[in-house]
Amino acid sequence: MPNVRPVLATPLCAWLALAAPQALAQDAGTPGATSDAPAASGQAPAPGADSAAPGADSAPPRAESAAPGAQAAPAASLTLERAVSLAAERNESALAAQQRAEASQARVARARAFFFPELTATGTYTRRSNQSTREVGGQEVVLQRYNAFGASFVARVTLFDARGFPLYRAARLEGEASGLDAVEARRQVSFEAANAFLVSLADQQVFQAAEQRLAFARQSLEDAKARAEAGLASSNDVTRAELEVASAEVQRTSARNTAQTSRLELGYLLVEPVEGGLAPPDALLTDAVRPLASHEAVVRGAADRRPDILSARLRVESLEANALEPLARLLPALGASYTYRLTNESGLTGRTGDGFFSVDLTWSLFDGGERYAERRERVALAKAAKLEEQAGTRRVDVDIQRARVGLENAQAALSQSDLAVRAARQNAEEQGILYRQGLSTALTVADAAVSLFEAEVARAQSRYALGVALLGLRAAVGLDPLGKEP
Repeated sequence: MPNVRPVLATPLCAWLALAAPQALAQDAGTPGATSDAPAASGQAPAPGADSAAPGADSAPPRAESAAPGAQAAPAASLTLERAVSLAAERNESALAAQQRAEASQARVARARAFFFPELTATGTYTRRSNQSTREVGGQEVVLQRYNAFGASFVARVTLFDARGFPLYRAARLEGEASGLDAVEARRQVSFEAANAFLVSLADQQVFQAAEQRLAFARQSLEDAKARAEAGLASSNDVTRAELEVASAEVQRTSARNTAQTSRLELGYLLVEPVEGGLAPPDALLTDAVRPLASHEAVVRGAADRRPDILSARLRVESLEANALEPLARLLPALGASYTYRLTNESGLTGRTGDGFFSVDLTWSLFDGGERYAERRERVALAKAAKLEEQAGTRRVDVDIQRARVGLENAQAALSQSDLAVRAARQNAEEQGILYRQGLSTALTVADAAVSLFEAEVARAQSRYALGVALLGLRAAVGLDPLGKEP
């Protein structure tokens, strides 16, 4: 028996040592998946990132099952730009804000109509039980007919009414503010879609890593059983391997459900199901790894760029203009009208048509103090809105600083994850060497491989978290998810 152990252990150890480094490499060509390797993302490796483990001449394909929709052709992959565009065009929140802006423009047109003349036409029909006649100059004249028809046309124009000017200005400013609200709603929906896009990519990476972990756990279980049968290991190794398989299966199920949920959330924001794969946002991730100093240019003038701040300022001006309307009631209103009437009852005059022009002056001398009460109310509302606008403007600097801190932390986390991957890869290589020397076990080699996979997916998640942090900075400075002014 002592002679059998070395004979069986030598080829088995050699096979495991050669197979472990190859299994550590990830295949960047899996449809619908995103790889952290530079070849898959089109980016240079992050600082501190290492190349593949020595001896990994070719990377084996990933497990067949992937995140939902991962089998779609690369040409059909959903890009970040497309996701942002779909959310802005189809999401109900953005569309509802646009409709509110349309309603506000209609109110502007209604306020403008105050300065234009009004034309009213009225027609009447009267049926009488008796007809009234008189004899005039030997002729019978009908004063009231059985069937009387009449029509009147009234044209009225306001020559002067001081109330119309502040009301029109208030409506116009409110309409402009509503338009900016619609822009802000589209911007926020776009950021929600971009964040959901990155979360879906990260969850997909976690699912793929969970599948790889399960594959390695199953392989380690087979190796442990073979070693136990050959007398090279105890049954405890088999039990530990079985526990690792059970744990990996639970993690895989959880990761799969999380990936499915995140894709459902993304589809909800896009108002269509996400069936294909997700393309890595190379441009966003490239910008995210740049030094913080390179983002200073977009920080300047953020308060004058953000639609929500500009909308708040316009609403303050609208309320201030509306507060002037009660004072305008102190002045008289001057109007003019022209009325023309038609009837089939000529009467004693013998005319069926008649018209007249009139000018009227209306002056409300005292209304019980209503105008002054409304003035105080509107002034108070305008001051409250001004204070809220000032608070929102001051909040911009806080939002920008928080976003910068978040971006800096995300960059540091990515650097740390690069170091973790390097350490995990070195550990996997060392365990392989120790295994070949008989100083380690197959379970230790498998654990090192699992740790490497977990470190790699943590690095991928850190990269996507860095993209989310950059989105936060762009949102704070008033840009859209693609770095453009909305």
